[in-house]
Amino acid sequence: QVQLVESGGGVVQPGGSLRLSCAASGFTLGYYAVAWFRQAPGKEREGGSCISRSDRNTYYADFVKGRFTISRDNAQNTVYLQMNNLEPEDTAVYYCAAPDAIDIVQDTCVLTDTEYDDWGQGTQVTVSA
Repeated sequence: QVQLVESGGGVVQPGGSLRLSCAASGFTLGYYAVAWFRQAPGKEREGGSCISRSDRNTYYADFVKGRFTISRDNAQNTVYLQMNNLEPEDTAVYYCAAPDAIDIVQDTCVLTDTEYDDWGQGTQVTVSA
């Protein structure tokens, strides 16, 4: 059974850091592009960062550039999102996602949620003084 499980969320003060984890089971996450999305109350889901299957390419939304870093550990079958200098506007539920298909032609990823088929249950991040 394909499953993604996020962890690492919590409550942090502005300027603080968190590292989110996305652990996969039932498939080898290293074969796939992976993305992190977030959804704040009353807002649409938005893509924050993604990493291609080879790790050569990473992409960040403008609102996280320079603050968030995506990486993966294939031995742990896990993708991480290191979040630094957090702001209250970063408060949201964070989700990781992976596609069902392996793109063997292009080694890239996109921040479009319709391109992803498998989603975790989310982890809450709250940035508050």
